[in-house]
Amino acid sequence: MKDKWSPALAELVGTFVFFFIGAGAIVTDSYTHGAVGLIGIALAHGLILSVMVSTFGAVSGGHFNPAVTIGLWVAKKVNSSTVPIYIIAQLIGGTLAGLLLRFLFPEAVWQPVHLGTPALAVGVSPLAALILEAVLTFFLMLAVLGTAVDAKAPKIGGFGIGLTVAVDIFVGGPITGAAMNPARVFGPALASGFWEYHWVYWIGPIAGAAAASWIYTRLISKTI
Repeated sequence: MKDKWSPALAELVGTFVFFFIGAGAIVTDSYTHGAVGLIGIALAHGLILSVMVSTFGAVSGGHFNPAVTIGLWVAKKVNSSTVPIYIIAQLIGGTLAGLLLRFLFPEAVWQPVHLGTPALAVGVSPLAALILEAVLTFFLMLAVLGTAVDAKAPKIGGFGIGLTVAVDIFVGGPITGAAMNPARVFGPALASGFWEYHWVYWIGPIAGAAAASWIYTRLISKTI
């Protein structure tokens, strides 16, 4: 029983920690009136993801992201029965993180940033946001495949993946929130009740991850 459920539990716990720190940095930025800043938010996401992937990679693969799970399914590294189990675990972990942040911070602090829920900047169209999320997730999925999954991947733990998330946030954070992860949006959205353009954050990341997996496994690498 332990062997059956431990990967799902690892996904739930790792996703919870990742989102609590990542979304929490956004709420803390609101609480401190901008003291954390874009760089701090990007580093919070990237560093904690690096640690969580390194911590749970040997147990579950350290996905913490439905788009990554689907991308690895496209790459034939995850079987079909595992996909829904992982995604449900990731959504639960994200929701728990959002609910805990809601409990810890006053509403006047978390409401303006919707508990760290990514959102479109003023003047950004849903189509532009979808394309940006797809492109950023494409980069992330390449990092997952090239630094963790490929048989010739360098042994750098999760830090190639975490650093990619950080630099993606430098570019996309002010525009779409640079989620690259449907669960990263779902958890705080459910806790805060903010669902604006929620579909963008499912379609974009999943499309980007699937495209990266198809290109990497079929046209680039011969060792995956």
